[in-house]
Amino acid sequence: MEHLLSSWPEIVTRMKSAKNFLLFADYDGTLTPIVDRPEGATLPNDIKQVIQQLSALPNCTVGIISGRTLTDIIDRVGLINLVYAGNHGMEIKELSGITTIDPAVRMSQPIIHGLYKVLVKNLSQIKGVQVEYKGLSLSIHYRLIAEGMLHDVTKIFEDATDIARKAGDIRITHGKKVFEVRPAVDINKGNAVRMLINKYRKDNLIDSRTLLPIYLGDDQTDEDGFKATEEYGNGISIFVGAPQAQSAARYYLNSPEEVIEFLKMLYNQIQSGFAE
Repeated sequence: MEHLLSSWPEIVTRMKSAKNFLLFADYDGTLTPIVDRPEGATLPNDIKQVIQQLSALPNCTVGIISGRTLTDIIDRVGLINLVYAGNHGMEIKELSGITTIDPAVRMSQPIIHGLYKVLVKNLSQIKGVQVEYKGLSLSIHYRLIAEGMLHDVTKIFEDATDIARKAGDIRITHGKKVFEVRPAVDINKGNAVRMLINKYRKDNLIDSRTLLPIYLGDDQTDEDGFKATEEYGNGISIFVGAPQAQSAARYYLNSPEEVIEFLKMLYNQIQSGFAE
């Protein structure tokens, strides 16, 4: 894994053959620092400004792909001319304003809601646990629990979800200090990236050789996005955080602060006509 800013000359060389850019970014831990409570993650003004500048370029489309609900991520970013994917790609709002949700995901909502009520009740005894209901999925945050309580949280969580998991009604994923409960549907951030890239190419009659997809993320759930981006020969996948040997990302940035620096550099290069 190479440090992206140190590899900037190589990135610029790859940009020279591109005429169109698709920039995808996770939100928490990528555009904003990780915080103790999800509701406290606010988008810094300088990164919001550069995202707005990038999205205004005629040959650059920006997408935010998050585990948050679609409504939540749209409200937090607050920009119009962007693509948004919420719930890890289960709900997508395109530039046209059309929102799509897989019918199989909708069918799982009663099961997800039932598990939410059970988990809220069973985990209420443990201080610091936050059960977040996201309509199409659940997130159980345990960043604030007391040291030594993770075993108890895990046991309660596994007992509550065991029947639905064994029945194939749900699937469990893990992130940074969080358990995720999702419908047993093959939808993830990688699927969302593939769909959006293919739709963009089709709608704009773009040759894949002139399209440069970029994906930034910081968590296990972003690995699918990295893999999807790397499928497009010149794609640039960027892990945010200390370099991880097991990650599918080719590059890394140390922090959201370096993400800001990268996005400003990217804007300057595209805006100056480097890809022309």
